[in-house]
Amino acid sequence: MSPETLDPDPRSDGAALELLVHGVGGATPQKVLDDPRTVRITGDETAAVYRRADDVDAEAHPERYQGRPVPEAYCWSNLTSGNGSRALWLLLLPFMVVNLAHWMRPATKGLGRSQRLYGVLVRLVALTLTVLLTAAACEVALDLTAWQCAGSARCVADRSWLGFLSPERHGWWSQPGRRLALAAVVPTALVVLLWYLSNRTWSAYEAQRPPTDEPPAGTSHAGKPEATHEAPGTEGAADEGRAASDDPVTVRPALGRPGFWYGRRLVARLRAAHTAAGFLTIAAALTAAATDHDRSTDGGPLGLLGLLLQATLAGCAAVVLWVVCSRGRSERKRDGSLDQLLISALPATALGALAVAVVYAAWSRPGWVSTGGLPGNLSFLVLALAQIALIVVLVVTAHVLHRRAPHPRIAMRGLGGPAVAMLACALGGVMTGGVAQRVADWLDGDATPGAGEGAIVGPPVLLSWQASVIPVLLVLLLIPVAVLGFRTLRAARRLAPLVEREYGKETPDPLRTRQVAGARARAALTDYAPRLVGVVSGASLLLGAGAVAGSWLSGQVPGVAAEGTDSFVESVADTAQSIGSWLVGLGFLLFVTWGRRAYRDASARRTIGILWDVGTFWPRAAHPFAPPCYAERAVPDLTWRIVSWTGRTGGRLVLSGHSQGSVLAAAAVWQLRTATRHRVALLTYGSPLERLYGRWFPAYFGAEQLGQLSKEVHCWRNLWRSTDPIGGPVRVPEDGDRPEVDRGPLKDPLAYSRTVLHPLPEPILGHSDYQADPVFAEERAALLDRLPPAAVPAQRTEKEAQGQRAQGSSGRSSA
Repeated sequence: MSPETLDPDPRSDGAALELLVHGVGGATPQKVLDDPRTVRITGDETAAVYRRADDVDAEAHPERYQGRPVPEAYCWSNLTSGNGSRALWLLLLPFMVVNLAHWMRPATKGLGRSQRLYGVLVRLVALTLTVLLTAAACEVALDLTAWQCAGSARCVADRSWLGFLSPERHGWWSQPGRRLALAAVVPTALVVLLWYLSNRTWSAYEAQRPPTDEPPAGTSHAGKPEATHEAPGTEGAADEGRAASDDPVTVRPALGRPGFWYGRRLVARLRAAHTAAGFLTIAAALTAAATDHDRSTDGGPLGLLGLLLQATLAGCAAVVLWVVCSRGRSERKRDGSLDQLLISALPATALGALAVAVVYAAWSRPGWVSTGGLPGNLSFLVLALAQIALIVVLVVTAHVLHRRAPHPRIAMRGLGGPAVAMLACALGGVMTGGVAQRVADWLDGDATPGAGEGAIVGPPVLLSWQASVIPVLLVLLLIPVAVLGFRTLRAARRLAPLVEREYGKETPDPLRTRQVAGARARAALTDYAPRLVGVVSGASLLLGAGAVAGSWLSGQVPGVAAEGTDSFVESVADTAQSIGSWLVGLGFLLFVTWGRRAYRDASARRTIGILWDVGTFWPRAAHPFAPPCYAERAVPDLTWRIVSWTGRTGGRLVLSGHSQGSVLAAAAVWQLRTATRHRVALLTYGSPLERLYGRWFPAYFGAEQLGQLSKEVHCWRNLWRSTDPIGGPVRVPEDGDRPEVDRGPLKDPLAYSRTVLHPLPEPILGHSDYQADPVFAEERAALLDRLPPAAVPAQRTEKEAQGQRAQGSSGRSSA
């Protein structure tokens, strides 16, 4: 609904602005502003503020806008779903998921050491995922291709491009060590690519400074110091080992700290550590194979060099662990310093160790022959054991934190973080196992990789066991899915008479009733997500432990290990192994296909962008190779715009956020100074602030934080529908003279059947088009009425107006 539909209100005098922030999936400024002619006011092609062409000089003519706000749109969709290269972020999905686990820490009181331990554990799980990805690249390039296939005359005969590596030709590259050294280029290039992507996005996203220094942070509107202490036991204070001040001052929430959206230092440190870990993983694979041969043949000086190199790699690995564990996020101030020596020396040292390992492996060893799997290749088993142990300790830590301050609305009783971390490990296992299985199947021709005498090439046994548990996991998943489907049908039948009574229909339409009741029942499925995540993550943990035990005890793939047992067990093992191998390969192909389609198709790229809109809201606190946090650009953008406009005009501002835009709006309000917050009204609709963020991220959007936000902003109203699967109430009750924040559920559809005002059937809107409801305009007008009048006359000189028009004309859109 256009802002012009509002009736002028003589009480709402002075300058007023409505800053609209769209939700996930992206939106054009023309759509947000409901006008084909829009002008870019400030910003760039990635994220910018737009106005209608007729409103560019609104501040110079306040008489045109008596009783109604000037609409302005902040469009940020290109931060997540812009050019085709961002489709490659889909391959970083496990990194993004484990980064979410960091922010799912349960809300608690005190227990600073436990909070620090929680952050350290998640960062260690993230480190294992980087090593896992690098190990998968080593498995494909070093083990399957250079060691197994290139060392087999039958495998090379079908692939001429490997001919120069064949031992049959007795060329320079025919020795196994030299083949491994050449193949190490592939995983090394992968690590360099990850470093490059992280460094480039770090410069673009984490470099955005929040407006806490102009004017200086902690300065109130009157020039007096404003207290901005951290809450005791919060992540920012806990990771630094500092205690909060005991002064009786208002404690700022986590998202209101000056350094929350400025994580350059931590991301730089983690990027250096993870890059070094990748190089060290490749060097360890080369060194382990070469030293295994030298020990078996009494290599003399080469054997001693191998031991020294292994000790060096172990020392570098210890430094990497120290960097990952020693420092978390510092949020009490905007920390602009960088550990230049560390972020430069650590990756360079690891790369130097890798270069030495390449030379060591390529040294001439005439009698060396490659047979079986790559020697010393225990990385997958060690990583699986480490991940299981870390997840178990993380579960215990999260339980201790939640028990200190329990709340019934918190997802999974505070175990959401460990569950999501487990899902990240499972995703990483599927992706890496899928790559290894598909490459092995391609190299092995008609034979089943790793099974039978006809197999030439086979991945590690553990990967086959992990693939075999996937069919079991899917069967177990069918049970909760069936239960949810049955509950949804039953809920729709129960809601049908309520829908008819709500619309007051004596002669109801059964089809229409089923449509509305079904939409409400399906929207309620979102609230069952914690149970589904709990089932999947718990089953993944148990089945993963079983796969590790089976591969360790048997040393063979499931089909071979089950030979000689009961015929039913043997057939189940063979079936699970075959289907599992096919499923992990299919999963990897789906990732590649979807990414390729998203690179070429803008609509598919927007679909992937929706995933990132939800998953990359949070800063990269656990994994530096995760897709970048768009909020580190969007929140400073919004904050700067609010501060600059209210400071220049002294006018009233309604911050209007839909869906994910409401989360950005709330984060921006928390970053404002007290004087500015009291000139801002917050209007949210279709908002996941409590339903999603409050339940899964209780330390940042819990009931206490949302209640404090309601007190800090001048006024707040939240609109929601029972047919909305994403948005919901924020559950902030009435407090003194402050009314209840929520208004809803709104009617959806607006009319049950055809009427004079609605001659055609009204659609069920669900999560979209909240502006189409008359309640939206009503609540926006009420918020403007509650804001104080303009503090400064909204007047500008003609020169300023001309400058504004000139700036806007450069961004004019032809629609």
